[in-house]
Amino acid sequence: MSFAAREGLRGRNPNPKEDVVTSTKTRFSKVGTVVIPVSDQDREIDFYVQTLGFEKRADIPFGNGYRWVEVAPPDTDTTIALAPPPEGRPTGNRETGIGLYTDDIDALHAELKGAGVDVDAEVSRMGGPVPPLCWVRDPEGNSLMIVEMR
Repeated sequence: MSFAAREGLRGRNPNPKEDVVTSTKTRFSKVGTVVIPVSDQDREIDFYVQTLGFEKRADIPFGNGYRWVEVAPPDTDTTIALAPPPEGRPTGNRETGIGLYTDDIDALHAELKGAGVDVDAEVSRMGGPVPPLCWVRDPEGNSLMIVEMR
């Protein structure tokens, strides 16, 4: 697949890393927490901690019987909050936009399948600049992308 042949990309470098330059200043230093609205926090904690091997970083009661829960892979800064949704908003079956890195996607994929996790049937191998990847879904159907990065 040639990116240069696509409409609008003629004459541009197909490797965006070489073209990306920003002059906008920011006061942000990192992505701290991403939120997945969930209806059953205990079931989700079990999935992320027991099945995926994440750490539970926070489980703090607040408001009228609510809890603020954060999980994350070990030795990482960014956390995933498993939080109740705003009133009247649905949960589950969301494309979270979250990408998780692994250095051995084939081994991880086999482990997840063996554990009965809802994971794609096969690892996708598109070639070129796209690394091997697959999608995993938590018990409420929220999708996370797993990407092999070496």
